Amino acid sequence: MSSTADHTDESTDATADDNTRTLTPKAEVQRTLEAVWRMEAAKVTAVVARVVGDVGLAEDLAQDAFVQALEQWPRDGIPSKPGAWLTATARRRAIDRIRRDVNLASKLQQVGHAEELRVADLAEADFDAALEDIDDDVLGLIFAACHPVLTAQARISLTLRMIGGLTTREIARAFLTTEPTIGQRISRAKKTLSQDGVTIEVPSGAELAPRLASVLEVVYLVFNEGYAATTGRDWVRGDLMEEAIRLGRVLAALAPAEPEVHGLLALMEIQASRTRARIGRDGEPVLLLDQDRTKWDWSLIRHALATLDRATALVSEPVGPGPYVLQAAIAACHARARTADATDWSQIVALYERLGRLRPSPVIDLNRAVAMSYADGPAEALAVVDGIVATGALADYHLLPSVRGDLLSRLGHDEEARAEFARAAEMTQNDAEKALLLRRAAGEA
Repeated sequence: MSSTADHTDESTDATADDNTRTLTPKAEVQRTLEAVWRMEAAKVTAVVARVVGDVGLAEDLAQDAFVQALEQWPRDGIPSKPGAWLTATARRRAIDRIRRDVNLASKLQQVGHAEELRVADLAEADFDAALEDIDDDVLGLIFAACHPVLTAQARISLTLRMIGGLTTREIARAFLTTEPTIGQRISRAKKTLSQDGVTIEVPSGAELAPRLASVLEVVYLVFNEGYAATTGRDWVRGDLMEEAIRLGRVLAALAPAEPEVHGLLALMEIQASRTRARIGRDGEPVLLLDQDRTKWDWSLIRHALATLDRATALVSEPVGPGPYVLQAAIAACHARARTADATDWSQIVALYERLGRLRPSPVIDLNRAVAMSYADGPAEALAVVDGIVATGALADYHLLPSVRGDLLSRLGHDEEARAEFARAAEMTQNDAEKALLLRRAAGEA
């Protein structure tokens, strides 16, 4: 978060008696407040959104509480429950806003007089008892931020802002764009939600599955941009991966009975466990089969496998596992193999076939072909890849010529393979990946 408040590194001494408090330097307060905000932004915004019935206004009021904390905490000290302080302050501002509104009657008709009284009560002292239902509000806010009425880019930006607590500057830096671009995207998204009357609630019945799929899609898009960045110098963006996993854990806590939520979390944790092994000494990408598996985070893998077990136990029949549970099961096949040679490729092929029936996609077919090349040999896999090429479905996808080049290389067709690697290098916008592909095109890797 940022503020126009002045910064100082000076400390103020005070005696420790009943009438005097030790004051906190502004720099330390801001560091603490930023950390609290990252954890509590969603709760604060969600509670206020329930009061005012408007996501955009709720975020503005939550930001006002943040600025007030910047001004007040250096003087009064950091509260013992900083998240509750922010929530209460933002809520009081919301109540004041409603009371000042010239259309008070219509506002109260929208949010309900009983709700105003409930919120007023919450603004008093007993936060622990009063805030028991905030988790429902946060979950409702997540569903609002990921509403299908918004574009994918808008959903991602709004989720990182309101649920992740990231600043506009942080989001812009993460996606290599400008602050005004992100600011305009978030502003338009909030207006769209307001104009369409999107409410802060968890959908139920037939609406739940597609809306939950949208939420999980947004979280996984954030993770994938960190796992293999589409543009820029670095291949891996650890900050985005960590944020996506944090959001996944929030979802798992808020929706403990949803197997796909746990499946996505397990999938992200398994993939993230390889981070240290995926980057070479000079920052170059290291492919899965070439990785030093002693560098994998085995503690995170154990946690992920337990999460996958929980997801599997929640799966109901005859519906069966969803796409994220199946993808996590594929990742688990790699995670359980202490060496590349120990990988159960036949099981991976079977899982991809099941995933392809559930969610037909040429990308899934391409991944299945890679698994087939190790289970049955590269010749059969090349036939599948050539079939994908013939459809033109992945004409702009750089991994298609990359996979084809690898299969041709393993079959001894080196000249054709190098041409494919060179074509893939032209298509990718990531500098680290481009360098690896060019080395393969030159026969150096």
